[in-house]
Amino acid sequence: MNTIPVGVLGASGYAGRELCALIARHPRLSLAFATANEQRGQRVRLGGTDVAFIAPDDAPLGDAVLLFSALPHGTSLTWVTAARAAGARVVDLSSDLRPGHGAGHGAIASWAAVPYGMPELGARTRAAIRAADIVANPGCYPTAILLALAPLAVRGLIARGAAIVANAASGVSGAGNSPKRELLFAEVAGDYRAYGVGNTHRHLHEMTATLAGLGADADIVFTPHLLPVARGILATIAVPLATSLDDPLAIYREAFAGEPFVEIEPTQPALADVVRRNTVRLSATMLAGTRTPTLLVTSAIDNLVKGAAGQALQNANLMLGLDETLGLPA
Repeated sequence: MNTIPVGVLGASGYAGRELCALIARHPRLSLAFATANEQRGQRVRLGGTDVAFIAPDDAPLGDAVLLFSALPHGTSLTWVTAARAAGARVVDLSSDLRPGHGAGHGAIASWAAVPYGMPELGARTRAAIRAADIVANPGCYPTAILLALAPLAVRGLIARGAAIVANAASGVSGAGNSPKRELLFAEVAGDYRAYGVGNTHRHLHEMTATLAGLGADADIVFTPHLLPVARGILATIAVPLATSLDDPLAIYREAFAGEPFVEIEPTQPALADVVRRNTVRLSATMLAGTRTPTLLVTSAIDNLVKGAAGQALQNANLMLGLDETLGLPA
């Protein structure tokens, strides 16, 4: 069976390495090249395969049918444009082309129409991903939070003018692999802390824009936290509702019926349920003792798989006409 050549830009980061490992195990894809800047010339073993990093300027962009750009925010767009000029389709893992970000600045004339790569948002989203030349891969926190909110938003169940409170804790790999004092083992082990407080985290624009596009009139109060673990995100989201729900899980089971990477459970999800899987696990329960009917939704994902590389590969499978689940750890 012929394989499809793909490339990874920014392969030395955590998401890029995860992508290379997934591609190595994928039955229909082959890694044409993997770029890194500071680590160019180095060889690493990923997914049981030796991968040699090359400089970005040496990448034969036209040799790949599809490119994954795992480059930093603000840098990726230039390479996305170059990849398209070379004839390659692109899954962009940066925030440059996501909803709520206006980084296009004319470099890609139709940047605002680049589909948001969250297939579970429905048939229209899947169809747009399949037909797209560029897909904006969602961020890790938005994946965990928006999949918890989307079924409520599209059914008009979120109270108008509500303030949705989303607290989410991530493993330290979510901060990238650049050396930082605050991420040293001695600094994070045995500790737990909030960051990006004051509703200032860069993922907030992506979440509020997407939620509004789903029909909700609500604010999101988002506070991320740093967990002393390598990977995983656990989010707890308090959602004021227009009306109380007798069986909130039924809403989710109906919304995500047949979705291969969504699990709805009555028990609370844990990181151990989702680590190294391209899966989101959700649970929901009505809160007692509130004057406004309020639903608490809990969401768990692996930030490097469903929150980054796995979701990117899921989008690539759709773009390349392959089975959506191919090569992905469910």
